[in-house]
Amino acid sequence: MSTHGYVLVDVFTDVPLQGNQLAVFTDAARLPSDEMQRLALELKLSETVFVLAGEDGGDARVRIFTPAAEMPFAGHPVLGTAVVLGIERGCEALVLETGAGPVPVQLTHAPERPEGRGRTAYGSMHQPIPAWREFEHTHELLAALGVERSRLPIEAYTNGPTHVYVELDSEAAVAALEPNLRALAALASQGRRSELLISCFAGAGERWKTRMFAPALGVDEDPATGSAAGPLAVHLARHGRIAFGQQIEIRQGAELGRPSLLRARAVGSAERVERVEVGGSAVIVARGEFLLG
Repeated sequence: MSTHGYVLVDVFTDVPLQGNQLAVFTDAARLPSDEMQRLALELKLSETVFVLAGEDGGDARVRIFTPAAEMPFAGHPVLGTAVVLGIERGCEALVLETGAGPVPVQLTHAPERPEGRGRTAYGSMHQPIPAWREFEHTHELLAALGVERSRLPIEAYTNGPTHVYVELDSEAAVAALEPNLRALAALASQGRRSELLISCFAGAGERWKTRMFAPALGVDEDPATGSAAGPLAVHLARHGRIAFGQQIEIRQGAELGRPSLLRARAVGSAERVERVEVGGSAVIVARGEFLLG
């Protein structure tokens, strides 16, 4: 019988039992890929991370699984894993190797309650710079979401997964969404992209509200989507809603009872995005182990 320990962490919050849940297996060297997938399905969180030794100069290599598939990159798993490893190793900066390349993460103290010290930190990551294109299936997407239009062009951004952005008229309209999840999953299958993530947003200035749906990945709705936060900042800056270099606050997860706060910034210009930063807090809430074999 083999024993595999994991840490449960709530990401994009400094309040336990809010934010987006994440399980981090901090020593996954003995786990084969198929067993990683089965563990992710067993836990049924948005994502589960398996930490391995770094191979290209990073502090660690991470493999990220939803209940249905492996992801090359995802934001809350990278941030949450960096916080767990940073606290365990006593370091303030890490580079995590992902399927989309190395991701540097800088850690600082979170705005936390005194009793949270030692299990909470704030992390800021430099995400892969996304490529973007017009999304081809806009009519099918709007029909699946049950909305008539998007205020900005519907575009797809790829930074590992592919995020498609739909701007609604108000935060209330985002909150009221009741999408056809089966139709959204079929849309992902049509494009042969199971990692198609649909982000609906509204807001102005520094404050934005989002909801993200990815039923093809086994995640009907995500409480906080870090990999979508960076491209959203790029999308808003490219279309003149915010300035390049301006930090925005993104609120997500309220409809799931898991309120989350993400911060994002795109640095550069419409012609050349130089850097994409996403930050937030994470808090360790539990530790456990699986007994396998």
